Amino acid sequence: MSDPTAEPSVPQLNELSFYGLPGAPKSPRDLIDECRDGEALGFGSVFLSERFNIKEVVTLSGAAGAVTETLGIATGATNHNTRHPIVTAAYANTMHRLTGGRFALGLGRGIDRMFDAFGMPRITTAQVEDFVGLMRRLWHGEVILGHDGPAGKYPVLHLDATFDEDIPLMFTAFGPQSLALCGRAFDGVILHTFFTDETLQRCVSTVKRAAEEAGRDPDRVRVWSCFATIGDWIPEDIRLKKTVGRLATYLQGYGDLLVRTNGWDPAVLARFRADPFIAGFRGALDGVATTSELEHVATLIPDEWLAPAASGTAEQCAAAVLRQLDLGANGVILHGATPADLAPTISAYRDIRPAGRFDHCAANPGR
Repeated sequence: MSDPTAEPSVPQLNELSFYGLPGAPKSPRDLIDECRDGEALGFGSVFLSERFNIKEVVTLSGAAGAVTETLGIATGATNHNTRHPIVTAAYANTMHRLTGGRFALGLGRGIDRMFDAFGMPRITTAQVEDFVGLMRRLWHGEVILGHDGPAGKYPVLHLDATFDEDIPLMFTAFGPQSLALCGRAFDGVILHTFFTDETLQRCVSTVKRAAEEAGRDPDRVRVWSCFATIGDWIPEDIRLKKTVGRLATYLQGYGDLLVRTNGWDPAVLARFRADPFIAGFRGALDGVATTSELEHVATLIPDEWLAPAASGTAEQCAAAVLRQLDLGANGVILHGATPADLAPTISAYRDIRPAGRFDHCAANPGR
């Protein structure tokens, strides 16, 4: 049995994280090797996204916690309304104790069209803020009687009177309302992939200002850039899927929001949607489109929309990652590739990492 007090074999880069099971994996078991590889490389944490297929996040996070000793673990993200609040609170507390405090509960709004199709209510800012309050009270052992608020109506909510846990809460944010909510109510923020430099800086500023206005220390709200990192050593067809395919999938799901957030031309999005192939396509483009189909999709997306990413040599990727931190992010999630694929970037990053600059960062991505 491994010693949980043992030092990691390489110094941890707690300002860096990776996404587990990037893209459309064939098996959730892949996460086990990814977490072991990520920890061995020195990543500080792993983020786990949720899709309603083989990426159910409670199961995945338990597996990640069981096979690691130092790696921070965050849901990035799950939705508050797909489980009863008492179930979510118990899950988070279980993960918190299972991992010795390495867990952060990350929430998100979800995709409106999918929620509509499944008959679930769309998530509002008020619901999320109310839910966060419930979680914090439950983790500190409160008995909540007769709650009637935006998150729901509950006669009794209670876990255990002996609980007194501080579990970080994170939120995946796009618009100014969500960003301001993060500043006043959350411990960490997960930004979106393919944000321009200007968008990243504006988001960081909005979060920090909202925290200050709420009487909180803005430096204690950790803002994570989610940054596509696809080096040129990855096969070209896979790079196409993880860049063009991934951005196209975002444009399918919530293109208006992404375009508006980045200040991109909405006429380009309209032409993208009007293309006969896109209009008739069913499913996520990054999951089921062929290489030749993605080559066609690439002709519909401007190069500048794909530019906010790390690409090229390992040295170029590492420099692009460090620039995200220079622009104001408190951490960078290297998105779209497995730790094994990211190994050259991590090696190059260590060569340029400023000494001492990130020593204050915790492995838990919400601290």
